[in-house]
Formats: sequence, structure tokens, C-alpha cells
Amino acid sequence: MKPYEKDLFEIKENYRDKKPTLLLHSCCAPCSTQVIDFLYDYFDITIFYYNPNIYPEKEYLTRKNEQIKLIELLKKEGKNIKFIDADYDFQAFDSVSTGLENEKEGGLRCQKCFQIRLKKTAQVAENEKFDFFSTTLTVSPHKNSKIIEAEGRKINTSSKFFFYDFKKKDGYKKSIAFSRQYNLYRQNYCGCKYSLPKEENK
Repeated sequence: MKPYEKDLFEIKENYRDKKPTLLLHSCCAPCSTQVIDFLYDYFDITIFYYNPNIYPEKEYLTRKNEQIKLIELLKKEGKNIKFIDADYDFQAFDSVSTGLENEKEGGLRCQKCFQIRLKKTAQVAENEKFDFFSTTLTVSPHKNSKIIEAEGRKINTSSKFFFYDFKKKDGYKKSIAFSRQYNLYRQNYCGCKYSLPKEENK
């Protein structure tokens, strides 16, 4: 049994009477589709939408509304997924990315972005007494899962960090299929102003 499969097995064994609560940071609705489907049998899931990196605000609202739309569609299928929203806080990302404007995508700027989103998720998870916190970020083939795991494990909180590389077992391909099934908007850039297509970033 692989390490992460072992983690899920132990969670199911340790929480036989009631599924543990999970605060799942979601970067966007498409990525969350596969992750929710994968984790639903193991956790009582609440989606946390905190993405101060997304630019401009119009794009942020579009992605947030797609996340809410997905949750409503899943509820109609009988999946009880809850939702916690966070205010648009672009300054939080801007402050950690200053000086890193010329970093390549996937470099230190992205690592700082992972940090602020994971720390905020952990803080809310602890305040609201969630058993676990996690993120959908690893479903993307463009995100370094090892860095995400390392950043998550650095956080000292009463809520445990659950890590899984969700792109495994064709996770990313499945997220694309789910996105088509639910007719979700799929963005053409990561989200921050540095990844915005040049013709749009004027």
C-alpha cells in the first residue's frame, strides 16, 4: 500500500462512526471536481475559496461563482458540500510577490503564493475546529506537488494537514472530464497578473 493510500485507509479506520471534517482550499471549480469526487467517501468536506492571487477582480468573481455553481450542482446529486468564502484580498498576494515579478512561473513567487493560501486555510481550519485541511492545488500538472506538500507540513496547527498528489491516477484528465460534465468555465491562465496572457495584461 502506497503512503498516501495508507493515510486514507487509516483515516477511514480511525473515524468509523463519523467522517472527519476537512477544510479544502480550492483554487477553482474545475480543479475541485476531481478532488471532491476522490475525497467524498473519506471526509465531510467544506470548500474554502481563498485566492488573493487571482487578477483582475472580475476574473476572481467569475471563478468564485463557478465554484458556488459546482457546489449547488453537487448538492442536487446528494453530495453535502459546504462553502466558506473569503474576501478578495489582492494586497496579500501583491505584498509577497513584490520583488519577484521576473520569477518564472513555478518559481519562488509561486511558492510564496502557496504559502499564503495554505497558511490562511490552516488558520481558518483551526479557528473553526476542522479535523483536517488540504488543497486542490496538486491536481494541476503545472504545480509542484513536492513544494506544496513541504509548505503544508511546515504549518503548526491543531488541524492536521492532509496531503495527496491529486494529479495521480489521471486526476487532471478526470477534472477536465468533470468540467465538461458540469459545463464549468475553465480559465486559460493560472490566475495572477504575471501569468495573464500578454494581450490581456495591458
